Amino acid sequence: MTLAEKLQRPNPLIMGIVNATPDSFSDGGLFADPECALHHALDMARLGADIIDVGGESTRPGSSPVSASVQTNRVIPVIEALKRSLPADTFISIDTSLTKVAESALNAGATIINDVTAGLGDPELLNLAAERGVSIILMHMQGTPCTMQDNPSYVNVVEEVLGFLMERAEAAKAAGIPNNNIILDPGIGFGKSREDNLVLLANLWRFSAVGYATLLGTSRKRFMGAVCNETRPRELVAATVATTALGVMAGVNIFRVHDIRENRQAADVAFAIKQANER
Repeated sequence: MTLAEKLQRPNPLIMGIVNATPDSFSDGGLFADPECALHHALDMARLGADIIDVGGESTRPGSSPVSASVQTNRVIPVIEALKRSLPADTFISIDTSLTKVAESALNAGATIINDVTAGLGDPELLNLAAERGVSIILMHMQGTPCTMQDNPSYVNVVEEVLGFLMERAEAAKAAGIPNNNIILDPGIGFGKSREDNLVLLANLWRFSAVGYATLLGTSRKRFMGAVCNETRPRELVAATVATTALGVMAGVNIFRVHDIRENRQAADVAFAIKQANER
């Protein structure tokens, strides 16, 4: 079964995060060793992750780009090991904006491309996704990871983010990617103020209503800490769970998270409530 086929079902999917990096904001360095990353991913699959997202470049605020060769060296051993060890119904995603990295990852066993630049970082990435027939996640980001939180500004954040994503979806389709392989991500925390993030979360239904699958990535993010007076990312699990439940009720399809068990439970309970209301 492909991800596009699985997304035809209404049940929310959980995407587990594997940062094969030394400097990611929440767990940098913990899973840089391929063996550690493998065991972590297997634990996530056991706890209910439908997708494992592997990245070799941190995109935290203030981070700098990492070359294709460095990213490849970090992620390919992990993806190869995951392909051998994960349950057959667990998907592998590559978190990159570079075609060379994505191509190597697809050859190693990934079937999803997760691009924070929505195809703008490397013009050949959309063509690769089309040629290989894989799903691609297109995310909104104002600026670059290095500059995105300097002073983000919008006139109407919902309309601007949604308009950008619709433009990028059209570009993906022009490259030959079918609608059911396109997933939209409003990019919570990527070039947004605390208020921008909250407004986007209050309007998630707008993104779910445009005819594409959607992804929400709020896991342990700083704006929630500002709301609840918590500066430690790992102490924001309950805050993340709240947004997952909210997202399920708004029709979001995929939730990209660090903490699988808690978000799996939140998604399943929220979905059961939503289904009861629709019967």
